[in-house]
Amino acid sequence: MARWEPNASQRLASAALELFMERGYENTTVVDIAQRAGLAKSTFFRHFQDKRGVLFGEELMTEQLVTAIAAAPDDATPLEAVARGLGALGESLFTDERRALVTRRRAVIDAHPDLMERETLKIASLTASIARALADRGVAGPVAEAAAQLGALVLKWAYERWTEAGNEDGFGDLVRRAASDVQAAVQEV
Repeated sequence: MARWEPNASQRLASAALELFMERGYENTTVVDIAQRAGLAKSTFFRHFQDKRGVLFGEELMTEQLVTAIAAAPDDATPLEAVARGLGALGESLFTDERRALVTRRRAVIDAHPDLMERETLKIASLTASIARALADRGVAGPVAEAAAQLGALVLKWAYERWTEAGNEDGFGDLVRRAASDVQAAVQEV
C-alpha cells in the first residue's frame, strides 16, 4: 500500500485491529501497526497518542454527539435530545460499513481488563459531556445528569446489540428501541 493514499487514520485503525486479533494486544507495537498500514511510525503519532488511542477516539464521538444534542428541537425532552444525538452517531461512526471494524474493536477491548477500564473512563467522559450539552440547552443540573446517565445506558444497550453476531439492524433503530426501553423502565420505577 502506498504511503500517500488517503485515510491514514482509518488504515492505521484497521491495521491495528487486524494485528490485535492475530497477535494479541500486548504483542503488537506501534511500529507493527504502521508497517501493516504501509505508513511511517511518525504518521501513526500524528493520528494517535499511543496504540490504545486507536481503540478510543472519543473526541470525534463527543463532538458529534454534543452537536446533535444542541441541534435537537427545542421541545425535545432531555432524553429525546440525547437519543437524537446518539442516533446521529449511527450516520457517521456506527455505519454498516464500519460494523465489522467496531465489532473487532469490542472483542479486543472485552479481552483485556485494562482496556475495559479505559472504555469505562471513555463512557464516563462522554456522559459528562452529554450532561454539559443538556445544561447548555437549559436543562436543570439534576435532570441533565439523570438524562445523561440514562443516555449512557441507551448507548450501552444499542452498542451491545449492534455488535452482536448476526445483527443487521441499524444503529439509529437500536438507539430508538433502547431509548424506548429505558423510558418504559423509568416509568416502572
